[in-house]
Amino acid sequence: MTARTSAPAPDSPAPAVSRPTLIGDAALALLVERGMRGLTHRAVDERAGLPHGSTSNHARTRQALLETAVRRQVELESAVLTLDELPGPDAGPDALVDALSLALHRYLADHRALLVSRYELALEATRRPELRAFFDAAGSANFHGPLIAMMAAAGSAAPARHALSLIAWCEGLLFSCAAGSFHSALPTRAELRTGFQELLRGMLGG
Repeated sequence: MTARTSAPAPDSPAPAVSRPTLIGDAALALLVERGMRGLTHRAVDERAGLPHGSTSNHARTRQALLETAVRRQVELESAVLTLDELPGPDAGPDALVDALSLALHRYLADHRALLVSRYELALEATRRPELRAFFDAAGSANFHGPLIAMMAAAGSAAPARHALSLIAWCEGLLFSCAAGSFHSALPTRAELRTGFQELLRGMLGG
C-alpha cells in the first residue's frame, strides 16, 4: 500500500482552513447533532464561529448549502477510505481484502459520526431530486468507479454487478454497526477480513 505523507513538524504553522471547509465541517457537525432540521445558514455561522451572513454569502440557497455539505462529506470519506491505499491491478484478491478490511475498521472505530452525516444527506436526497443527482455524481466519481476497476482486475466476470454487491455489503455492515441493531458492536479487522474473503470467494470462485 502507498505510504502516507508524514505529518508536519511540530513547529510548523497550521495550514489555514478555507471558509468552504469551515462551513462544510460545521454543516456536517450540525447534521450529526441536530439532524436535517437543525441545518440552517445561521446555525452554521454560529457553529463555525463565522460572522453572521458568512454562510449565506458562500451558499445562498439551501441546495447550495447541502451541496457544500456533500462536497465536504466526500472529502472526509476519501481521507478515511484512502483510495490511494488500495492495491494495484496486479496485487491480487488478498491485497484487496486487506485494504478493504482496514478501511472499514478505520471507519467504524474512529469515524462513526461521519456515517451519521452521510445517512442524513442520503435521506434528504430522496426528497430533493437536485440533491440526489449531486449526491450520486459525487459518490460515483470517487468510489464506484475505482471499485469496478478493482473487481475487473481481480478477475470478475461481471465487475459492475460485483462492485454493486460489494458496496451493498459494506453499506449494510456500516449501517448495522453505526445505527442499526449492531450499533454497540465493533467487528475486529480479522472478522471483517473473513467477511470480505467469503464475499469475494463467492464472486470470483476459488
